Amino acid sequence: MAILNILSETKNIVDLRKKSRSVEKINKRIINLLDDMRETLKNAEGIGLAAPQVGVLRRVAIIEIDDGDLIEMINPEIIYRDGEQTEMEGCLSSPGKFAETVRPAAVKVAYTNRNGESKEREGTELLARAFCHELDHLDGVLCFDDAKRILTQEELDEMKKEKETSE
Repeated sequence: MAILNILSETKNIVDLRKKSRSVEKINKRIINLLDDMRETLKNAEGIGLAAPQVGVLRRVAIIEIDDGDLIEMINPEIIYRDGEQTEMEGCLSSPGKFAETVRPAAVKVAYTNRNGESKEREGTELLARAFCHELDHLDGVLCFDDAKRILTQEELDEMKKEKETSE
């Protein structure tokens, strides 16, 4: 397994804007990609990663909110959305940048796993946001595109100060 380079919004915006192609066959290359993405996500201390963020234009994404509950998705699609939630959101391709975004409160995603099995997974709150965020990457969409607002550096500094004070 390898730690892959995460593309940056500031340096690789054209690459991050491209739409990913479907995976036609789950082969050793896709399995290796999933393994490398897991290592990369763990190293970056993130909760989700899409293949385009590591320079691979395939419809592959992973999410791990709770340790040990890794969701590996090949050709994922959202099949159900409900409600609305507004929260702060960041992206591994835009370190230190955060935006206030509106996402569904609940979603259901259909996908294929590494073994070729069709799966469905429901998510609410953070998991619903993560599903939407990572699937947007597969279509070349960044969370800042439709953000209600992008936080200023002063707001970020204040949040950091509050976090340090509460610890």
